[in-house]
Amino acid sequence: MRKPKTGIEQLRGSPKLSALDKYVIFSLGNIVIFTLIAIIYQWISGQELSSTLTTCFFSCFGGELLLLAMIKRLKLRRGGGND
Repeated sequence: MRKPKTGIEQLRGSPKLSALDKYVIFSLGNIVIFTLIAIIYQWISGQELSSTLTTCFFSCFGGELLLLAMIKRLKLRRGGGND
C-alpha cells in the first residue's frame, strides 16, 4: 500500500509556471498593490497621488500585460512551447 505524499512531494509534482505566466502574475500584483496604496494614501492624507505618476504606472504595466497577452495568443496559434 502506498503512503500519502507529503506537502513537498506534492509541490514537486505540480506543473511549473512559465516565465510568461510569472510575469503576468507580477504585473497584476503590482497593479493591485499600487491601486490599494493610492486609495489608502488619498483616504489618509486627503490628497491624491500625482496624475502623471498614475498614468505612467498604468500605461507601463497595462502595456506589458497587453504585450504578454499577444505573445501568448501567437504562441497558442502557432503551437509554440511554454517559454
